[in-house]
This record gives sequence, structure tokens and C-alpha cells, in this order.
Amino acid sequence: QYIGAENKQGNITKEECLAIVKKLSLKTFESQSKIMLIWLPEYLGKEGNRLLKIIEEPPENTFFILVAQNAEQILNTILSRCQLIKVNALSDAEVIAGLEQKYPDIAAEKIASIAYRSAGNFNEAIKLAEAKENDHVALFLDWLRKAYVGNGVELVAWSEAFAKLGRENQKQFFQYALHFLREFLQLKLVPEKPSRLGAKELKTGKNLVKVLSVEQVEQMVQLFTDAAYYIERNGHPKIIMLDVSIQLAKIMKRPKQKVQA
Repeated sequence: QYIGAENKQGNITKEECLAIVKKLSLKTFESQSKIMLIWLPEYLGKEGNRLLKIIEEPPENTFFILVAQNAEQILNTILSRCQLIKVNALSDAEVIAGLEQKYPDIAAEKIASIAYRSAGNFNEAIKLAEAKENDHVALFLDWLRKAYVGNGVELVAWSEAFAKLGRENQKQFFQYALHFLREFLQLKLVPEKPSRLGAKELKTGKNLVKVLSVEQVEQMVQLFTDAAYYIERNGHPKIIMLDVSIQLAKIMKRPKQKVQA
């Protein structure tokens, strides 16, 4: 968003890979060691093959540090040459404390919501906090109501408005949607456990407890996961969201499955 590339996906290009190889071929003049830090190597893609040889057999006193969020998305040929060091996620309290210090002007309720959605990833929390102002809570709850009513005209209008948000905001929307469903399942199955939903979300969640079955929620989770996948891969957001909206309306209208004794 900062560089105005909301509808483009991140990528480490061929030119950047060649620049890495060239830079590491230079002699050192301040110390004996060379350290190459690669941020988010998941975005190397097929261009990462250009770095395989130097990663597998680096020059003397040369070290690569690859900092990744999703190790499973790194090319296997690169991952197999690395020593994996996992950094545990932060607790909700730690993320909240960090956000309160960094963003004193953001309301406490919003900070708590961001912390829960970031799942211990402070970098993700910063991204959510600095994103353009979009009330995903109101947007998602409004979408659920429209899908439950099943008004096709309203769903088309909602899908067209959603398509204008920009790809990063659309991905964050589905991240929030999956967070809501996760907390909703807890509310439905373990109601005595404290919920991490805000007051408005909690009210909607309690209303949905009698409406949605676990099977329906599972179908919604799969639906939202697939939609996020297609959007991340540059699918047409208006078509994706209209299709998802129609499927969501069918799921919400589907009668609960009766459990046989």
C-alpha cells in the first residue's frame, strides 16, 4: 500500500538475485565475514534457483540468513540447504503491549482485535494497524446478514464494493473472517471459555450459535480459505466475491444436519 502496489503480489526478481551473487563476489574491507540477509525468501519463486549454488557452497566466511514467515512456501531446493530455526509466536499480551507503545492513538478495543488476528506475528500486527482504514468487522457482519437474507441484488452491490478495496485489504478481510469463525466455534463448543471477540462481534456470534452448525462453519472456513487463495493469485475479485457470496448464502440457508443416535 505504501508504494501504491495494492493489487500486485510481492516478488524477488531475477535482477535482485543476480545482484546478490555479484555483491557477494566482492572483497570485504571492514571485516572477514559477509552476511546476506534475505527478507521473506518465500517470494523468490523460480528465480531462487539462481541462488542455489552459492547457498549450497557459499564462499569462505559467507553466511546467508533467510527470514521467513511461512517456511512451507519456500522452494524445497532452497529449504533443504538451510538450518531451520523457528521463532515462537508472541503472546496476545506482548503484541498488545507493543502496539500500545507504537500506536498510542489507536483505541484499545481495536488494538486487542488486531493482536488476536495477528496470531502472535508482530509484523502482521503492524501491517494491520497501518493498513488503510477499513472496518472489516462491520463489513463482514454486514456480508453475513446479506447472505443469510439471500438478496441477490444486495450481494452483487456488496461484491462490487469489495472489489474496490485493493488486494491486500481483501486478503486481510478473509484473515479476519477466519479469525471470527475460529472464535465462533469456541463460543459454540466451549461457551464458558472467555471469547476474544469484541462486543459487536460477540453479539452477532451469540445470535449465530442457534443458526449455524459445526458442519456449516467447516464449509464456510473452506470457502473463505479458497477465496483468499484465489485473490492472492490475482483472481478477479468481483467474480470471486459474487461466487463466494452465492455459496455462502446457500450454506447459511442449508438446514442443520441432524445427528442420528
